[in-house]
Amino acid sequence: MKLHELHDNPGATKKRKRVGRGPGSGTGKMGGRGIKGQKSRSGVAINGYEGGQMPLYQRLPKRGFNKPNRKEFAVVNLGLIQKFIDAGKLDGKAEITEDAMIASGLVRRKRDGVRVLAKGEVSGKLNISVTGASKAAVEAVEKAGGSLTVAAPAAAE
Repeated sequence: MKLHELHDNPGATKKRKRVGRGPGSGTGKMGGRGIKGQKSRSGVAINGYEGGQMPLYQRLPKRGFNKPNRKEFAVVNLGLIQKFIDAGKLDGKAEITEDAMIASGLVRRKRDGVRVLAKGEVSGKLNISVTGASKAAVEAVEKAGGSLTVAAPAAAE
């Protein structure tokens, strides 16, 4: 490949629309805004407005409460951990930590920690150390002869 052969994928770059640059451009004079009216002026914010009618977001019932400081865990199933060990992406003999899971690609990002759930089967002895785990997951790992340690979440960086 030579320098003059380099080019972007077709459709990867798109020319910016230059508005209000003469009649030949197709968006001259009024700049694609039509004639008069509120939307042709600047400083218009009418996103959820329904012309004086009660907006949809106000008509719908509100329920529940979203905790602003809730913990978000990255969720992993036991079956997926076993699948990664069988594929050779995780070392089943060594301790499986959250960092090892991220390095292997099992978890994309840690968030407030990794939580292990009991879906799937575990065949070998596993030594897992994570922030959270369901009771069923702990039982399943101990039944297979391994250990699942639930550590306190690391302090926020």
